[in-house]
Parts: sequence; structure tokens; C-alpha cells
Amino acid sequence: MENAKDVDSFIASAPKDAQPKLREVRAAIRDAAPAAKESISYRIPFYYYKGRLAWFGLSKAHIGLYLRPPMIADHRAELKGYTTTKSAIHLPLDRKIPAALIKKLVKEQVKRNDAGLGS
Repeated sequence: MENAKDVDSFIASAPKDAQPKLREVRAAIRDAAPAAKESISYRIPFYYYKGRLAWFGLSKAHIGLYLRPPMIADHRAELKGYTTTKSAIHLPLDRKIPAALIKKLVKEQVKRNDAGLGS
């Protein structure tokens, strides 16, 4: 994928079959955090609201959703069945995007950022 100047061009430069899923992830984040500023950081979509909120990027077989620690650890049970790291969830391209789960996690980070716990 080319270096995108904004999220629209990031999604447009992705393979056609991945674009709908990328739009779903974007919509879930924007729905959960409508006041967040959307930009590109580290060559992927980034959302900022009173601190770092979330990023997402495309890999060959998954979309990586990147969140601030300890979000992944705090929701380990809900994320069972997904590959995770300290700050990432791998959303397989061959599965439905868990929009409700994405919204829940982002909304929780918004609350943390509102409370001054974000960075």
C-alpha cells in the first residue's frame, strides 16, 4: 500500500476485497468516538481524542486494531478467539468485523482519556 495522506486514500489504496472491512472498522471507531480527530500516523489511520485513542492497519490476512494498554489485558475474555498482543487485536479478513466489540473498546478508551488516563 502506498503512503496515504488521509484515511480515504489509505482505504482506496487497499486491495478491493479488504476495503469494505476497513470501512467497517473506521465506521465503528468513528461511531464510538465522533469527536476524535482522524489522521494518518505511522502510515496507518489514527484517532486522537484527549490522547491516543486507536489505530488500524491492514496486513495480508487481518486488520490490526491497535489500542492503548491495558485495554487488551482488561478485555482478555471478550477477545478470546482473536490473536492479540499487548496493544493489538488481529481481526481476520475471512471473518465478520466485530463492530460492537470495537465500539465498546473505543468508548472505554474515550472514557479513560476523558478522565486523564490516556496519553
